[in-house]
Amino acid sequence: MENSAQRRLERVSGHLLSPIEVNNGLSQVLIKGGHRKHEEEGDPVVIGGMVLDIHATPSLPLNPRTTTPGKVHYVLGGVARNIAECMSRLGTKPYMISALGNDMAGKLLLEHWNSASLSTEAPSVSFHNYISAPFFHNNICGVGIMKHQDIKTPVICNIFDTEGELAAAVASVEAVEKFLTSSWIQQSKQNIFSAPVMLVDANLSLPALEASCQLAAESNTPVWFEPVSVAKSRRIVSVAKYVTFASPNEDELIAMANALSHENMFHQIERDSNSRCSVESLFQFLKPAILVLLEKGIKIVAVTLGADGVFLCSRGPNVVRFSLDRTKKYGFSGQLYDKVVSSCPPSRFSGALQIERSSHLCSVHFPALPASVVRLTGAGDCLVGGTLASLCSGLDIMQSIAVGIAAAKSAVEGEANVPSEFSLATITEDARSIYSAAKIPFHQSTL
Repeated sequence: MENSAQRRLERVSGHLLSPIEVNNGLSQVLIKGGHRKHEEEGDPVVIGGMVLDIHATPSLPLNPRTTTPGKVHYVLGGVARNIAECMSRLGTKPYMISALGNDMAGKLLLEHWNSASLSTEAPSVSFHNYISAPFFHNNICGVGIMKHQDIKTPVICNIFDTEGELAAAVASVEAVEKFLTSSWIQQSKQNIFSAPVMLVDANLSLPALEASCQLAAESNTPVWFEPVSVAKSRRIVSVAKYVTFASPNEDELIAMANALSHENMFHQIERDSNSRCSVESLFQFLKPAILVLLEKGIKIVAVTLGADGVFLCSRGPNVVRFSLDRTKKYGFSGQLYDKVVSSCPPSRFSGALQIERSSHLCSVHFPALPASVVRLTGAGDCLVGGTLASLCSGLDIMQSIAVGIAAAKSAVEGEANVPSEFSLATITEDARSIYSAAKIPFHQSTL
């Protein structure tokens, strides 16, 4: 253990002492922003898109090829940004790595980021070493967020139906792939090294994904892969061996399993609109795809099921009881830890996490709670954000998933992707109900 720590310290010292080929102003910012922290003081790292969502909700059923009366809202979004804000609202301050333009959308996103105390500083200096085009000049704005007038801030236009379900959407998010490069991410190497956990969303380009995960692997920093969409979820292929957690929905799970197996043997569930299949039937249908992800090296798979809750799966019960080594317990985060530990005791599952002999699979189903749904777009992001914040506070993965589902419930009951605040009492009570109702999603008699 001491030799490993010494090697990591030598790597860090070498990086801090080596010259950085940028102008003096930028060099000072990077050394300050990337200063090596004591491991217990590291902040979680979130890498991915910051997006302005335009939400259009009709008052009447939609009609094609014409306008429909309704309401249009600007909502701050982006999978990684939503997750980071949710974590912050729950007492865990993440270090965000992203890219924004110097346009209306970028200003709205950055103003909120700073006003919500989501960043600690916002230096602005010129540099030209991180983009291949030699004429390009950028600014650093707040922690790992790049900002420049030549970047078009990612924008997504969402059109909902009268029930709040997404009917159609158009996404302009090319800036994430173009400017959130492996070179830019490399500048936050020390933050990744000292982080208790790192989240990457699949909006990143393949080189950026690979670079991020390789940096995390160097320091044994756990990686959470958020698939974002069916199409982008297939990017898991190049980084699966580095991933500790993955959080696909049903369709993303199928796409990931097909990509990892290099076959199209898995198919989406054909649901009957008039009835819902049982949790056991749903699990048996998804189990082969889940096993593919686990066999390819992903340690924990959390399959999000919307109103049906979450399947938490691993190869063996010890992994499902996973908790982070480096955590912080103070403020809201500390209160959350104390409340959840007392209401969701780990002994609840002692001796109950049996392994399915045929596949060595350990799975737990966590139900969702009834909610007064206003909008569904932020639910999955808050589930992940709530889970990560809880892990960073010291809770284990099963307690954390319960908190994540409780956070998702709060999200669907409001207009914003992330609630402006969470009620500690509500979150802990909802988490207790979810945790208490969790169960093994297959019959023990079949083991």
